[in-house]
Amino acid sequence: MDKSKRPFLKSKRFFRRRLPPIESGDRIDYRNMSLISRFISEQGKILSRRVNRLTLKQQRLITIAIKQARILSSLPFLNNEKQFEKFERSESTIITPGLRNRKK
Repeated sequence: MDKSKRPFLKSKRFFRRRLPPIESGDRIDYRNMSLISRFISEQGKILSRRVNRLTLKQQRLITIAIKQARILSSLPFLNNEKQFEKFERSESTIITPGLRNRKK
């Protein structure tokens, strides 16, 4: 057939199916830090289900595990080390020696 006779037919696109991020044998647990750390952004935020390519049940379990790990101090609530360094430097410049010697 000629291309002019079928102008509205689209060519078939082949795509590679992505592997699921969580295998069936993986336990979603607050102690499994290698698994949990894959679903957290650089700022320490929990990534959305769309970005993670997880099912609803898996996303809920991951969220619970991350929150448990944060409460038990395995994970930080925020990962803002650069902002903290800036805050420390600016705080040290504000303090003046005259205020320290003031009597109350």
